[in-house]
Amino acid sequence: MTDAKPVKRTSKAVASVREAASKAVATTATTTRAATDKAVAGIEANPLAVLGGGIAIGLLVGAFVPRTDAERKILRPVGKRLNETARGAVDAARDTAKTELDVLGLSRDAARDQVGKLLGGVIKALATAGTAALAAKAVVEQPQPVERQPAAPPADTPKNATSAE
Repeated sequence: MTDAKPVKRTSKAVASVREAASKAVATTATTTRAATDKAVAGIEANPLAVLGGGIAIGLLVGAFVPRTDAERKILRPVGKRLNETARGAVDAARDTAKTELDVLGLSRDAARDQVGKLLGGVIKALATAGTAALAAKAVVEQPQPVERQPAAPPADTPKNATSAE
């Protein structure tokens, strides 16, 4: 009979461990579902941010993982073509922009003239405003004439008295 107690304790311990494991699995599954739903909602709300983050992570991994000789051999021609294509696109955009600005009559000299005219106008406006402010200040500080009231008649003369007396 002494063997029954350890077996009973062991079966209780096993049952307890099973129950704890079952609860942990259920909690983990619920937490995982909630995290997955939240991640999906975030991706759907900000797909460009997720794309940018993925690109950033890819760049970081690519920067820290060394290249192999095979990668160098394969990617060197691709990199050269991409570089040449990008350089050609930049040159074409610059040439197109220069052409469009020339058609509109916008050049470096014309822009400089316009900026000069604008600054001249601003300076003239500031000078006019300063002059007006000084004139207004002078008017405010100028002493105002005091209006004089006619003298009141002496108190001992009647109001209806004539000066014939």
